[in-house]
Amino acid sequence: MTILITGASGFLGRRLVEMLRAHGAAMRLLLRPGSDLGTLDVSGCDIARGDFTDEDFLNRAMRGVRVIHHCAGRSSDWGNWAEFREANLGNVEHLLEAALRAKTVERFVHVSTTDIYGYPEIPCDETYGFHDVGLPYNRSKGMGDELALGFGRRTGLPVTVVRPATIFGPRSKDWVVELARLLRARSALTVAGGKSLAGLVYIDDVVRAMIGLAGIPDAAGQAFNVVDPLHVTWRDYFDAIADAVGAPRARLDVGVKTALALGWLCEAAYRLLRMRSRPLFTRHVVLLLSRNQHYDSRKLRDAIPEFPWTGVEKGLAETAAWLKTRG
Repeated sequence: MTILITGASGFLGRRLVEMLRAHGAAMRLLLRPGSDLGTLDVSGCDIARGDFTDEDFLNRAMRGVRVIHHCAGRSSDWGNWAEFREANLGNVEHLLEAALRAKTVERFVHVSTTDIYGYPEIPCDETYGFHDVGLPYNRSKGMGDELALGFGRRTGLPVTVVRPATIFGPRSKDWVVELARLLRARSALTVAGGKSLAGLVYIDDVVRAMIGLAGIPDAAGQAFNVVDPLHVTWRDYFDAIADAVGAPRARLDVGVKTALALGWLCEAAYRLLRMRSRPLFTRHVVLLLSRNQHYDSRKLRDAIPEFPWTGVEKGLAETAAWLKTRG
């Protein structure tokens, strides 16, 4: 069985490749021409480099494929809407259509996010659906999520959508490496005391959930929140990373209204000046840090009772050990 994976150069896709390779899976990695796989061991993997808009290329890449894990996308709290739309909506459509043409695909696993819910005051289950709060990442991922599920209903392509919350683990750029750097520089800050639940899930548990759901017939046509059941606040998480790297714990803190105003001002200034780099502060980050991210994952746990296999506590220990080995 050939498994096609997109986004192997990213945090989630890379770990998926590593874990499937450990079990001897036959994989084809669908990559953009300029994608850098770094030190990822891809021996034995079939590499297909090309453009998602190239129908002939996608048709060739789909030959013999039975399972697709679509991990690729634009994940950022800031950027140009056209780029988000192309990566998180347009490319999803191209890949779905190619999968349908192949006539061999038994499961299409699409990676979405709990951010599509629009950060409700009370965390929800999968029935809440997409709520547009006007942020480009959330909007594009929400539209891609709806597209994938709708395409499956219309065509019969067996699509499963996974919606992870805050994925962490070794090599996580944003929630481990960058956070550790900010803590060491004494410039990390919490919002509203860091009391909101972070909605954490360890990277290996997300990968195993994706693999498991791909093999469950009833998971076709369904969406699943992927969130560890353990309650951990942002303050708990920040402190754990600070302790792991021997940095002072975060002492800077701002209220929600102040943080949102600061995020809006930063975004407005960068927009006015046509700056493409990421602003110092964004509304997206404020909403993540100030709204409860502990979404209901009972549907996933009913489908796969073993979830989570590693769990947040052991995952934090493994992440801390990884940080320490890298100074």
